[in-house]
Amino acid sequence: MNLKKIIAIIAVSGLIVLGSMAGYVYYKAFTANTTFVQKEVFVYIPTNATQEEVKEAISPFVKDWSKFEFVANKRNYFTNTKAGKFLLKQNMNSFDMVRALRSNIPVNVAFNNQESIEKFAQRLANQLEPDSIELMNAFTNKDFLSKNEIDSENVLSLFIPNSYEFYWNTSAEKLADRLAKEYHIFWNDERKSKAASLNLTPQQVSVLASIVQKETAKVSERPRVAGVYLNRLATGMPLQADPTVIYAIKKQSGDFDQVIKRVFHNDLIIDSPYNTYKYAGLPPGPIFMPDISSIDAVLNAEKHDYLYFCASPDNPGYHAFASNYDAHMVNARKYANWVNKLGINR
Repeated sequence: MNLKKIIAIIAVSGLIVLGSMAGYVYYKAFTANTTFVQKEVFVYIPTNATQEEVKEAISPFVKDWSKFEFVANKRNYFTNTKAGKFLLKQNMNSFDMVRALRSNIPVNVAFNNQESIEKFAQRLANQLEPDSIELMNAFTNKDFLSKNEIDSENVLSLFIPNSYEFYWNTSAEKLADRLAKEYHIFWNDERKSKAASLNLTPQQVSVLASIVQKETAKVSERPRVAGVYLNRLATGMPLQADPTVIYAIKKQSGDFDQVIKRVFHNDLIIDSPYNTYKYAGLPPGPIFMPDISSIDAVLNAEKHDYLYFCASPDNPGYHAFASNYDAHMVNARKYANWVNKLGINR
């Protein structure tokens, strides 16, 4: 056999070997390797997860672990694992899966009118990695409160209900600082100036806004209700707001899940700084997180001479307003008769 034939045989053999190797790599790295039928799923990798924990999180979505592991080892995935939320798509190959597991996806975090810091922490813990205890500690940390010039009674006003983007694995401390930053951005010079013109601090505006929002679900009516309470504050009249009594009952019992639809005379004697029938002025903190619309309703309150209002049976969801007590009692009796007919006793 001459040299040319030997070289040709070696070359062909090499091509066969290379082709086999290429086919093997292609099979391992670039053929579909997912198990799920959904178009996409999310994988959550905890902070400081071990290789076994990472495998536990990923493997339910992987058809052939040996194929995935082959690519992961070649790309040093297990020695450079990232924590976070990751998107996998149906029929992804192992190469694309490893690449996707290095692209942390932001989480759209939303919260609204929480009545307590504990419930707020629980709400966020359902959406992010930190648990409710970590979040509670971050929100009530003395340094955090001091830095933001707020106390534990007013801490709820520091969080403006909205939708925010965070990475799933954002720490509790960084989350708290980001939300506080959003609060300070919200309270711009214009809003601060409006609050000052009402002789209120931003925290006091939030307290009053929380009462206003509990009184009416109608956004269009909130400036008028806010005007009533500002008139009462200006004249030294107690706010006498039923929602503050309900909050006082819940806070004193520690049960924020109870449903109280009606306040009775005996409820008005509860000894709590949140009972605005017993104590004049604003309560020491918000009775829940007010919406932006309620805060702005206070800052842009309607100017009028109303001192009283009562739910209107003729216009459900809205209120009847009065400038004097006699007119108010007519409205109140009408409402009480309507409620009694409905059989609402708590």
